[in-house]
Amino acid sequence: MEGLVGSMTEKQTDVLSAPVERASFPPGLHNAYLFSTFNAFSYQIVLSSPMVLYAKTLGASATVLGIIAGMMPLLVIFQIPAANYIPRLGFKRFVYAGWGTRVMFIFAMALVPLAGFFLKPETLLALMLMLLFGFNLSRGISSCAWLPWITALVPASLRGKYLARDAAVQNLASFITFLIAAACLAGHPRSWQFAILFAFSAVMGAVSLTFLKRIPDAEMSEEIRAAKGRVPWLEMLRFPPFRKLLRALIGYSVAYGGMTAFTVAFLKTETSMSEGQILLVNSVAFLGGLGSLWFLGSRLDHLGSKPVLTFCFSAWVAVLAGWIALSGGVFPVRLSVVLLLQFMMGLLAALIQMANTRLAMAIIPVMGRNHFFAIYSTLGNVTLGLAPIAWGLLIDAVGTHSSTWLGVAWNRYTVFFAAAALSFTITLTLARRLHEPEAASMEALLREILIQSPQRFWIRFWPRGGT
Repeated sequence: MEGLVGSMTEKQTDVLSAPVERASFPPGLHNAYLFSTFNAFSYQIVLSSPMVLYAKTLGASATVLGIIAGMMPLLVIFQIPAANYIPRLGFKRFVYAGWGTRVMFIFAMALVPLAGFFLKPETLLALMLMLLFGFNLSRGISSCAWLPWITALVPASLRGKYLARDAAVQNLASFITFLIAAACLAGHPRSWQFAILFAFSAVMGAVSLTFLKRIPDAEMSEEIRAAKGRVPWLEMLRFPPFRKLLRALIGYSVAYGGMTAFTVAFLKTETSMSEGQILLVNSVAFLGGLGSLWFLGSRLDHLGSKPVLTFCFSAWVAVLAGWIALSGGVFPVRLSVVLLLQFMMGLLAALIQMANTRLAMAIIPVMGRNHFFAIYSTLGNVTLGLAPIAWGLLIDAVGTHSSTWLGVAWNRYTVFFAAAALSFTITLTLARRLHEPEAASMEALLREILIQSPQRFWIRFWPRGGT
């Protein structure tokens, strides 16, 4: 590890300037997509809107909802010490152990709603928070091996294609999960309905483990195995391309943190939508995420991440302007508008996730890869975990106060959406400074998406002449 920093720039140049070679996915990689599918069936219930809605039935405040939303990314901080143990177990064994442990916590969560006949709501909430802590702790530790594993397994020229497909299957599975959750929680849900939903999550998590075990393991390079001794954390943080990526990642995590939880809270408290209706509305976000496969597909590999991130952060400001208009009473809360905003949120979140991950894969050197990814995941996720707690405190601090300015009713949710829009604007300036020499321009991205792709689509249906 001592010679890591001195060779960073040289290795980085090799990575960015290497010619694109013909490559193929390794045999058995389809199991990674199946794992992602069933994993999404599981985690979207215990880490997303269904858990938020259950907490709301127990009387959770916005701050508590922020803790629930932020716990998963916050506990990724344990990737830092855990990264040292990956070479001892290997990628697959390390991930499998953590994912198996977290499934056991989900089975315990399924029992919590059934204890409602002898425990008070605040006790049930405390018990669920404790189980969520254990679930997210085991996930946080084991997830540090996932990105290094996939980076070593997937050829560099196909990583964008892999990430697009992975995002598509995850969003399709998430969409189906929300439909199931909406059906399960239709009307005025009772405790046993939440118990069934959490049990479904546990079973799907157990099924996902069978496919995780079939993913081919990746050989750990000698450079990684030999990386012992002092880890130069500060030197890694000062590596220019990596430092710029971290700044943009942290900015995005601040802006996006808690967005799903607080849009759900807004729809629950400020509209007449039921739990089932809210879940159906939220499911549209995953259709947006599924649309990312059409929007980029394999084009991410030749367009690059920088123009995609620049476009997405700009679009996020427009989306939040829409939420400000709804929460501020400029326009009535119409289902069509909410569905459009949800679709765009899902699309943009998926594109940013793909672009960020691909850029990290491109700029992180092989030497010290486990620790680089640990820093990348930890800083982004810790910020993503602290942000919703801070946003929740802001929402609770504003409380029921409201005043009108410029024709907008500035209430707790209007203030939240406006502050998030400001954060995305700052992140946009950081994204423009990212280091990606071979990235296309914003004009090339728009030309590809708005002109060339539609032309190719219509040409397929154009009648061909012949004799």
